[in-house]
Amino acid sequence: MTVLSQLAQRRLTLFSVILITLIMSAALLAPVIAPHEPDMQFFDGLTIEGAPLPPNERFWLGTDLLGRDLLSRLIYGARTSLIIGIVANGAAVLIGAIVGITAGFLRGVAGAVLMRFTDLMMAFPALLLAIVLAALFKPSLWIVALVIAMVNWVQVARVIYAETVSLSERDFIVAEQSLGASPLRILLKHIAPHLVSTIVVWATLGIATTVLLEATLSFLGIGVQPPTPSWGNIIFENQTYFATAPWLVFFPGLAIVMLALGFNVVGDALRDVLDPTLKGRH
Repeated sequence: MTVLSQLAQRRLTLFSVILITLIMSAALLAPVIAPHEPDMQFFDGLTIEGAPLPPNERFWLGTDLLGRDLLSRLIYGARTSLIIGIVANGAAVLIGAIVGITAGFLRGVAGAVLMRFTDLMMAFPALLLAIVLAALFKPSLWIVALVIAMVNWVQVARVIYAETVSLSERDFIVAEQSLGASPLRILLKHIAPHLVSTIVVWATLGIATTVLLEATLSFLGIGVQPPTPSWGNIIFENQTYFATAPWLVFFPGLAIVMLALGFNVVGDALRDVLDPTLKGRH
């Protein structure tokens, strides 16, 4: 039974895949499906008192504090959240995998130095470190992605390091070494393929963490800067209307939760399917 067929048998996983696909499709087709431009301010988008409009026939999710269509901003904001989620997490997984494999395979002084540096990075709270780094650089889409990658690679490095060390001590690796196989061949042909499943799982699970961290930074005002919409800065911009216009916080918050939950469910399912030690634990 293939991985896809096993995943398809899980209703919650299948629903999560469909949800992620819909969000990605909306982000890619934003110029086509969004009712309006994300920064278009409507003269009739506010009440007489200057308050945002609630959901209605024209603005399905209401308007924000500047009279902009919230639905359009959420659709375009999905692009920002997904770009940062995929790019930042991909960079974090790549850095973590390289550090973990190098330290676990070489060991000795080089491995010890790499892992002590990893431990040092893990000693700092990720959110605090991200805030400091974001404050040092001018916040933008790619700077935020870089900052998140710099604080998220350490967990991946730790896991990959432990698995690499374990694999290096297996009998088949020892046999290859006794037959005179080169270290590069052992690494590429026998160790790296066994790490693919772990890397795939981390690449999936990490997107949820990255999206949440980006939303947190944007909510704090040091993430993606307006007028570029992201789900986090939509909440940040409209937080003063939480009591009088709760839809401005509820809808972007719901989008963040659904996307993070979807990737978490898919990541957990991939871990169950790809890790033989978890087979049967559904």
